[in-house]
Formats: sequence, C-alpha cells, structure tokens
Amino acid sequence: MQPKKLTLCGMLTALAIVLSLAERLFPLDAIVPVPGVKLGLANVVTLFALTRLSVRDAVAILLCRVALSSLLMGSVTAFLFSLFGGLLALAVMGLLLRAEGKFCSVLGVSVAGAAAHNIGQIIAAVIWMKTGAVIAYLPLLLVMSVPLGLVTGLTAAVVLSHLQKIDFRV
Repeated sequence: MQPKKLTLCGMLTALAIVLSLAERLFPLDAIVPVPGVKLGLANVVTLFALTRLSVRDAVAILLCRVALSSLLMGSVTAFLFSLFGGLLALAVMGLLLRAEGKFCSVLGVSVAGAAAHNIGQIIAAVIWMKTGAVIAYLPLLLVMSVPLGLVTGLTAAVVLSHLQKIDFRV
C-alpha cells in the first residue's frame, strides 16, 4: 500500500474510532427509549471510504475500527455485534452505491446501511445467545434505522459535498 493511502486509511480509522467514542457521550436512549440504539456516526467514514477509496480500503478501515473500538471500550460481544453489523452494512451500502443516482441517493444508502447493521447485529445475537427469540426485537430496530440512517446520511452528504473540492486520489 502506498504511504499516502496508508496514512489516509489510518486517519479515517482514527476518525471512526473517535466518532464511536463520541456517540457514547450522548445518551440517545434518554431521547429514544430503545436499548442499544446508536446514531452510527462511524458509518459516515464507511460511506466516505466507499465513495472515495476502494471497497478493500473500506473493509480494512471497518475491521480496524471494530477491533480497536472493541479493545478500547467493548467486549467480545461488542466485537461480534459490531463486526456482523458493520460488514453487512458495508456490503449493502457498497452494492447500493453502485446504483446511486439511478434509484438511490446517499440518504437511501445510509438508511439501508443502518437497517443492514441492525440485521447483522440480530444475526450475531442469535448466534451468541443461541436463541431466535431476539429476532422479535428486529422490527423496532428497523423502524429506528430510518431516522437514524437519515441523520447519518445527511451528515455524510454534507461531508462528501464539502470534500468534493479536495483531491483524494492516492
């Protein structure tokens, strides 16, 4: 990997970790009475990486973020849930970004990514807890994916529009 690209990926990983840490400072469950719901601001970095870098770079950034965030502030279950949710969200957003402008905007991509992240976390919960009962929680999480995915998508759209002026070819 070229030094410039490696540096950019490292900075984006650090930014994603900081955004994950910052999310913990805002008690979203005080506003939204749904346990475990987060804004998903680190997905702004994932969207940026998918639009400005390669899928391979986006996967590397996601894996580093999940691993380091889990080491800093999580547990084995946090790692598993973040990994499953993050990888599924990245896959869905990557596929939808190929069709962007045809039927899906960055906002739609973000909402779909939020929904996929929640589905991935429920899959991880089913595996970890060895019960399908947690699937009953999925409809509530999917409903929350819309407003929270829109917030993340709006943030990503603003960031991406401002960064259009910067040459990120590496």
